Amino acid sequence: MHKTLLATLLTLTLAACQPSTAPQDAALPASATAPAVAPPPAPPGLPSDAFAAKLDEVLAGSHRSEANKARDVFRHPKETLGFFGLAVGQTVIEITPGGGWYTEILAPVLMNDGHYMAAIIDPQSIASEGAKAYYAKTNQAFRDKLAASPELYGQAHVVEIDLRTPTFGNENSADLVLTFRNVHNWVGQDAVQAMFDGFFKVLRPGGVLGVVEHRAKPDDTRDLKALTETGYFPESALIEFATKAGFQLAERSEINANPKDTKDHPNGVWTLPPSNNLQDIPEADQARYRDIGESDRMTLKFVKPVG
Repeated sequence: MHKTLLATLLTLTLAACQPSTAPQDAALPASATAPAVAPPPAPPGLPSDAFAAKLDEVLAGSHRSEANKARDVFRHPKETLGFFGLAVGQTVIEITPGGGWYTEILAPVLMNDGHYMAAIIDPQSIASEGAKAYYAKTNQAFRDKLAASPELYGQAHVVEIDLRTPTFGNENSADLVLTFRNVHNWVGQDAVQAMFDGFFKVLRPGGVLGVVEHRAKPDDTRDLKALTETGYFPESALIEFATKAGFQLAERSEINANPKDTKDHPNGVWTLPPSNNLQDIPEADQARYRDIGESDRMTLKFVKPVG
């Protein structure tokens, strides 16, 4: 499954932390000096520096396999989440998390300091029997993963969605919706616009949609379905879907770019790591694809307008 801002530090800020001064009952005489007003106590939760330290601790945690940690060099989780504005106290929805690579980061860091929800696909909403069985198996494996480590995932919430009519929660209830390398999968189900419309509904005004996706060549003229069968998605088309849903493009980042990816591989994006689908590729050529690393990816930050 599955511009230019290089974030070098994760800057995570508390929402709604600006102190305000209550109005006085009566105006002070002109000669009087207003007494100093103590700021209200800080809202509960970790300050931003402690939240950032917690993220570092989670990233280094023993619950993450060495294979998953090895992918950090391509997926840049700290910088990516910083770019999208992950912060203490947020309600965060991860869309179709697959095996839970990002779940291993998001759920523990938000535990007691926010709310994490995973949206997975309801197998009964899929027509293909093969795909239905695949999603049933994948969903169960994901639920088993969460249940096996309640100290990490005990507060995580899982909701099953219909791709064509997705409901992720109450309208205007989420601060951050994240989807990693998923949009191309929705084309075959004719569900791309419905998913972006659903993201818009669940996000509060000012909320952020963060998208990371395999980036197609801008001059690739194949129709969308043919193109996304390779795993790649046109950046212009993705922006169009998001804009039609009501989002505004706030920023692009090259955090997850890979200029070595030529995007013309025999087995599409899955030729590259981590899939390493090297079927029918001569052994002498296989090292070349491994050396490319993971795919070139767009990283786009959209905002739901206020008002």
